[in-house]
Amino acid sequence: MQPIPTQSPQFSHTTVLLNEAVDHLVTAPDGIYVDGTFGRGGHSRLLLSKLSPQGRLIAIDRDLDAIAAATVGPTRIDDPRFSIVHSAFAEMRGQLADRGVAQVQGVLLDLGVSSPQIDNPERGFSFRFSGPLDMRMDTTRGESAADFLARADEGLIAKVIRDYGEERFAVQIAKALVARRTEGSPVRTTDELADLVARAVKTREPGQNPATRTFQALRIHVNAELEELEQGLNAALALLVPGGRMAIISFHSLEDRIVKNFIGAHSKHQVDRRALFAEPKPLALRAVARIKPSEAEVTGNPRSRSAVLRIAERTDTPLPLEHQKKRRRGE
Repeated sequence: MQPIPTQSPQFSHTTVLLNEAVDHLVTAPDGIYVDGTFGRGGHSRLLLSKLSPQGRLIAIDRDLDAIAAATVGPTRIDDPRFSIVHSAFAEMRGQLADRGVAQVQGVLLDLGVSSPQIDNPERGFSFRFSGPLDMRMDTTRGESAADFLARADEGLIAKVIRDYGEERFAVQIAKALVARRTEGSPVRTTDELADLVARAVKTREPGQNPATRTFQALRIHVNAELEELEQGLNAALALLVPGGRMAIISFHSLEDRIVKNFIGAHSKHQVDRRALFAEPKPLALRAVARIKPSEAEVTGNPRSRSAVLRIAERTDTPLPLEHQKKRRRGE
């Protein structure tokens, strides 16, 4: 099956790792599933095709354009099994509780920014277009990237660019931003920021725009993406029934490291050395798969190049009997 392109009046999006994510996620067609990052609905539409008439899909997105794509016009999803919520996926437990849902069979998170967000100059996500330096995924709340740069001190700006962009010229970029602000002309647009970074960054990897890391860092900070991911993973784990699965697609090492470490931490037995004879703590997760896009997908959709899909399954499996015996003997 070919990737499903989902269209808006101006911008299109090709869903990454579509079949791989959905095929691994759906283990019970009658179950309740959560698509925590609806985007333009590629994963949701295929998910619905895998569910029985008794199944249910609850989608979440904090981007109002995504909500509109699901509910208005030719792209809307007209299916009684489907509903969508305007929210961050970190808040999924509360949102589902409000709808009478305490447990689900699967949770899908497709992290990062979508093609329609990147390609719309008004959103300010890309240095390829001139537009306001906004970068908020939810334009109804929070401060824009321009507002952050207008009020943050040099140390904080440098820390954000260094930590979230892994940019070795973070201090030089921060100094240039603050100097321009002090002169009375703070950066307010994408092209202004890109030009300033290009002057501050002396060397860059071949083929990479000098502003790439800075734009990534500001986007992650403005949207608190890594904090939301950590909260979302915990919420997903709490919601999953035994045998239910989470499917997480990440696009850079900062995200993937959090997902990898989360799955690893909940897939290992943690022995409390102070209470060797306590009941064994059950495992919470089992790592199922790590999948990268195929060569054909990368050729057809270069933006999929850095994607990593990780699948984990809720287990609640106790320690094997021989391990329990060893613990009781203090081995």
